[in-house]
Amino acid sequence: PGDIVPRTLVPTSTQGSDYAAGIYLYNRTNLPVDLAAIASAPVEITLPEEGPQVLIMHTHGTEAYTPDGEDIYTPSDGNTRTLEEAYNVVRIGDEIERIFTEMGLSVIHDRTLYDYPKYNGAYDRSAVGVEEYLAQYPSIKIVLDVHRDALEGSGGEIYKMVSTEAGEKVAQVMLVVGTDSGGASHPGWADNLALAVRFQKELISDYVSLARPIALRSSSYNQELSPGSLLVEVGAHGNTLQEALAAARMFARAAGAVLLEYK
Repeated sequence: PGDIVPRTLVPTSTQGSDYAAGIYLYNRTNLPVDLAAIASAPVEITLPEEGPQVLIMHTHGTEAYTPDGEDIYTPSDGNTRTLEEAYNVVRIGDEIERIFTEMGLSVIHDRTLYDYPKYNGAYDRSAVGVEEYLAQYPSIKIVLDVHRDALEGSGGEIYKMVSTEAGEKVAQVMLVVGTDSGGASHPGWADNLALAVRFQKELISDYVSLARPIALRSSSYNQELSPGSLLVEVGAHGNTLQEALAAARMFARAAGAVLLEYK
């Protein structure tokens, strides 16, 4: 692997992105977005009193981080994937679940590795899983698909996304919102974007640079299956597990505070 280069992705201008209410949005679609209107629109979500409210799952569950210290694992495919749940993004989901539960939210964590033994088709397989959970538990109103990013430079260098929060080096977090720009039937994508904006507002008010700009993309990422669906990228493959776990805790506290407003 190439050299690992720390980067803090913070926009320095609005060029190339939509900007409103302190929120930056990288719109990678051909869809027009009125970010100011979305930022001021109410989020139409009510979490029920009974039953699970949040589903955490992982379309790419084997995604892992750069081995460091005692966080050493057996790779399953390439250098930064593993079946060991203590070291892949399932562990990140565990951390988010723990914080949410402590805050009083009712969570189901789907630990299925949809990207193993075959990576291709993972979204098709995870869609079936999400649909089964939604059918079994109609009380679920939030679906978080937790991943980690992968960023490499043209020279083979590997980027790790870092923020310094209260003196601690942590991974950066990015919310990804899918749309129907790529052809999927997903008329409700703007509602998911409204939730992402609400999360982002909390993240930028609570932390220095934990949150990367929201990414709006052409793929739907199965987010058409349920309102309140978001993809969360916690760090990148250049980050360490400990940096990602710290970021997961911070993200969960901010997102959890928002979700509690909808109870």
